[in-house]
Amino acid sequence: MKILISSLFLIAGIALAADKPDFSGNWKLDPDKSSFGPLPTPDSMTRKIEHTDPNLTYNETRTGPDGDQNMMIKYSTDGKEVTNSMMGNDIKSKASWDGNALVITGSANIGGGDVKLSERWTISDDGKTLTDALNISAPQGEFKITYVMVKQ
Repeated sequence: MKILISSLFLIAGIALAADKPDFSGNWKLDPDKSSFGPLPTPDSMTRKIEHTDPNLTYNETRTGPDGDQNMMIKYSTDGKEVTNSMMGNDIKSKASWDGNALVITGSANIGGGDVKLSERWTISDDGKTLTDALNISAPQGEFKITYVMVKQ
C-alpha cells in the first residue's frame, strides 16, 4: 500500500512538473505584435534562454535608438531572490510559477528613485510564441510593455 501511495505522489509530481513550460531556445522579437509604451521600438531584440527548472538564464541583445545593449539575466523559478545588474543598476528579483505563467517581481533604486518591476511570461500552446508582459512602476509613472517573441 505504501508503495502504491508513493508511486501516485511521484506520478502526480511528474505530471505537475510536466505542466510547466520550458522557455529554452532562441527567441526573436516580433515588433508588430509587441507594445513599448513610452520607450522607443528596438530595431532588433533577441533572447537566448536556457531553462532547466529552477534555473533560468537568458542573454538578451538589442539594437535601436538607445544604442546596442547586451545583458545576461539569471532567475531561480522557485522564488529565491537573485540580484542582476541591468545598465549599471542592481535589480533584486524573485521568480515563481502561477499556473503555467512565470511571474517575476523586482525592485531597484535607479537615480535615487524606487522602481518596481513585474513580469508575466507565458508561452503559446504550440511553444512558438513567448509573451513577456512587463509592468514598470517608477517615480515618473506606470508603464506597460509587452514583448512578443517568436522561437527561431
